[in-house]
Amino acid sequence: MNRRAFVTGLGAVLAAPLGVEAQQISSKVARIGLFHVGLDHEPPALASLRDSLKRLGYEDGKTIQLDYRNQPDEQAARATARAFARNNVDLILAFEDQAVRAAQLATSKIPVVFAHIADPVAAGYVMSLARPGTNLTGVADNLLSLHDKRVQILAELQLRRVLVLIDPTDPTTLPRLADLTNAAPQIGVWLVERNATTEADLRGVFAALGKSEVESLVIISSSLSTKFPELILRLSLERRIPLASHRKALVEKGALFSYGPNYAAVGQDVAAYIDRILRGTKAAELPVQQASRFEFVINLKTAKALRLTIPPSLLLRADQVIE
Repeated sequence: MNRRAFVTGLGAVLAAPLGVEAQQISSKVARIGLFHVGLDHEPPALASLRDSLKRLGYEDGKTIQLDYRNQPDEQAARATARAFARNNVDLILAFEDQAVRAAQLATSKIPVVFAHIADPVAAGYVMSLARPGTNLTGVADNLLSLHDKRVQILAELQLRRVLVLIDPTDPTTLPRLADLTNAAPQIGVWLVERNATTEADLRGVFAALGKSEVESLVIISSSLSTKFPELILRLSLERRIPLASHRKALVEKGALFSYGPNYAAVGQDVAAYIDRILRGTKAAELPVQQASRFEFVINLKTAKALRLTIPPSLLLRADQVIE
């Protein structure tokens, strides 16, 4: 299916008039359980989601109740998902794969909206993008191809020996690594793969790196980017290794650049799913949307500190340059 046509079609589905039975939101306060793995940060789309719900007429504590919980790991996320199911919330919003897997295990009846994942079909969350066929739907915004794009930018910066951080216990890792491994020769980069699951593993990886062994860094596994983003950034800065990130918040703290979805747009899209489901539409009837708006942010201050020259062509392509 043509991607532009699919996205346009989805917009029509989300904006389509509702039946008489579904047009009125129930007078009861709808309860939504939101959760995420990663104690040191919030999901990138959360702030935009809250604002978008307000614009749709939902007021937290009055017309809707948002129960947001951050989790240290997937085991804790499973306990939270079970608690949401026991309490029979009206909807679960799961950010990133660890939370989505937990929600999928906890309930097959309560609608689940997801965000910040790459491939919901391959992960087994839905039957297809156009026809989810389950109680799960949402936005696939962490696209596999974005890793290739970040590495392409590193190649343009002549940072061709790329440290790739991998958590072998994370089921999202293999397809992402395979995609990047296949693309690397065409891009002209060399991948230096290192495994890490715990904080101690990460510290060991950086401590063992030889001088000039790598020139840049990407994080492949979702578990690492959700649980240890601040630690990885700090270790990379200590070793003067430029980090290519997926979100602007890390660039503001010192990562060299980020290339990823426009999370304000993702939050708006997720709010539209919540609105439709609370008005009576079944999750199985709402196609999964793929992110179509992206942003590229460069930290020029970090580049100067690392004595890197950013080509004018990259600066012109950037949506924001932090100086």
